[in-house]
Amino acid sequence: MPLHVAREASKLWRKICAETSIEASLLAESWKYILAGIFFQYIHGLAAHGVHYLHRPGPTLQDTGYFLLQELGEDKAYISETVFFFIFFSFVLWTLHPFVFQSKKIYTVLIWCRVLAYLVACQFLRIITFYSTQLPGPNYHCREGSKLAKLPPPDSVVEVLLINFPRGLNYGCGDLIFSSHMIFSLVFTRTYHKYGMARFVKILAWLLCVIQSILILASRKHYTVDVIVAWYTVNLVTFFVDRKLPELPERPSGTVSPSLLPLSSKDSKDKEELHRLVNGNSVGITH
Repeated sequence: MPLHVAREASKLWRKICAETSIEASLLAESWKYILAGIFFQYIHGLAAHGVHYLHRPGPTLQDTGYFLLQELGEDKAYISETVFFFIFFSFVLWTLHPFVFQSKKIYTVLIWCRVLAYLVACQFLRIITFYSTQLPGPNYHCREGSKLAKLPPPDSVVEVLLINFPRGLNYGCGDLIFSSHMIFSLVFTRTYHKYGMARFVKILAWLLCVIQSILILASRKHYTVDVIVAWYTVNLVTFFVDRKLPELPERPSGTVSPSLLPLSSKDSKDKEELHRLVNGNSVGITH
């Protein structure tokens, strides 16, 4: 038994090392897109922080979802966050599965290039919408009488640029249309629906998105319009992004090297090295 465990551990380690070499080669060509997508997450957070200075608390707007759904209460607001983090971390783990599992359909770096492209496009539209009109926040900390509903004028530019994480993200007000939580959840779900393999997981992911939409409204974190706009905007954005960007390749079973998103011009020596890493290592780990 110890010999068998040692053999399997050795095979797993070789698999991880081989996959790391492949992904490192892909990252060498795509790091600019990954970095730009990550940096835009800060820009999005900065914009949400900035609109909080403009937020003016007022009476909660009349909302159909609030009429249909009983309010959970401030003490149960964590339920919707729990569902969101389950979706988030489940997706992250799925994108890392090629490092461990034998059955592989995706490249981790290429998937995250595509996901970040979706997120940036959706978040750019979101920034435009919530700066166009600031609605009175329905969340508990955004209502009239709450000390967190308004931010005092900043003393310096640095105060605006430094986002108080995670407090500044969890207790923001004014960035309503459309829901950021739904952006991430729908982008992750659509991505898995397209590139994942387990039909049951696809159905479960869409069901969780519906459940999260209901919980967001029941927790009074967003108005119904924020959730509805997120549903059709994210789906439309991802559809048109897919039309503009080249399709992601599946893992080659033979000797085909992946086409990156988007391709940068590199010399033939680099492409031959990437070809060697993909083909040589991916064949080696199957034995």
